[in-house]
Amino acid sequence: MGIPFAPVLGLVGSDLFARRDDMMITTNPFDPDEEVVVVRAFTPDVCILHASKADRLGNALLRWHPDNEDLMVARGARRVIVTAEEIVDEVSPRDPSGVYIPTINVTAVVHAPGGGHPGGVGGYYEMDRPHILEYQRASVSDEEFQKYLDKYVFGVSEEEYSKRYGPMAMRV
Repeated sequence: MGIPFAPVLGLVGSDLFARRDDMMITTNPFDPDEEVVVVRAFTPDVCILHASKADRLGNALLRWHPDNEDLMVARGARRVIVTAEEIVDEVSPRDPSGVYIPTINVTAVVHAPGGGHPGGVGGYYEMDRPHILEYQRASVSDEEFQKYLDKYVFGVSEEEYSKRYGPMAMRV
């Protein structure tokens, strides 16, 4: 939008401010009794989003949820890579099953079944709750998070990850 910052709801009282220098609590200029969080604007070089479906032109359908900001992030990034559970002939903006991202916002499409793991993708697989809990526990320190990354990112190939941990392994 070309603005230097934006207000964000729901973060007052969290511990994010101890770890982040791109947001702060300030007084609402329209209500001096209310505190609000403002975040610095940024333009990511690359945004990677996982879709349930995409077509070869770059149109994609992402998981719908009430707070989905994926389209806003896609529009703000310099490049957007969409990974998708399946590549179909056409993705329609009228499809009510997800959030439509048009080809004009997409740089590349990659067929990546299981690519939303450990999150879920409606109609394909559920969220892997034990894995999400492991991720949360690992995020308490840099050392624990490095162990998590070594196990799930750096210490395993994509094929090995899919066989050991991915959504297909969960169905066994």
